[in-house]
Amino acid sequence: MLSVKENMIVDFSADLLGKFSEVVSRYPEGKQKSALLPILHLVQAEYGWLSVDAMEKVASFLSIEPIEVFEVATFYTMYFLQPQAKYVLEVCRTGPCCLVGAEKIMAHLEDRLGVKEGEATADGLFSWRGVECLAACGYGPVLQIGPSYTFYENLTPENVDILISDLKEKSKSEA
Repeated sequence: MLSVKENMIVDFSADLLGKFSEVVSRYPEGKQKSALLPILHLVQAEYGWLSVDAMEKVASFLSIEPIEVFEVATFYTMYFLQPQAKYVLEVCRTGPCCLVGAEKIMAHLEDRLGVKEGEATADGLFSWRGVECLAACGYGPVLQIGPSYTFYENLTPENVDILISDLKEKSKSEA
């Protein structure tokens, strides 16, 4: 289900529209809808999430119905339908990872960050969520950190704390 907490009016830059056109050019004439996923990735990279306005403008650019964009954006968990924190910690919550402690890692994240799944910390640095298989069943529990999607295996509460501390330091050095 579409779940947008706030809408964001967007105006795609000429540079971004150029990237859209380059992506569309990879597909046969009349098959511009095939460019939808990579274009949504470009929009999310630019704005951090997919607002209703952004999705409607993507639909207009591709000459498709807005519902076609909404269906795709709500199906794939890689697309964010609400503003996110700077770092999104995604923990695999499927059976193999749960058997080796993924649920403990998620509980630890909730306690350590002081936010529930899907919420952002007050400083805007972190949010976390459980996701489906991250394809590392033999190395669980695992998580990836967006937006760069850095991957971490064999998690413990201690090495999760180190990751969080490292990201805080990285954020300070980028300021």
